[in-house]
Amino acid sequence: MKQIQAIIRKTRFEDVKEALYEAGIEWFSYMDVRGVGKARQERIYRGVIYDTSYIERIMLTIIVRDVNVKPTIDAIISAAQTGEVGDGRIFVSPVNESYSIRTGLQGDKTLYTDEK
Repeated sequence: MKQIQAIIRKTRFEDVKEALYEAGIEWFSYMDVRGVGKARQERIYRGVIYDTSYIERIMLTIIVRDVNVKPTIDAIISAAQTGEVGDGRIFVSPVNESYSIRTGLQGDKTLYTDEK
């Protein structure tokens, strides 16, 4: 099993969500996050300087079986990519164990109700 964390633009969230559903990913968690990127800019609006280096994003956390890693990553990239700076990042980490609190199941059987 792997944990995929993707940080994407807020404006691409609905497209990414649909792409994940089409790839067979029916469950994931997400949260609003803020970060600081390489690009540092200041914009002046009506005489006031605003720092635009703080970037609002959404971070998705998805746990998948090993066979679903590539389709999941491909779905995120195809839906989130704009080709401009700030499209985001994807991180993949191993998951050693998983338990279902309700059923007591262990391992990748806890991820879905049927085999995929």
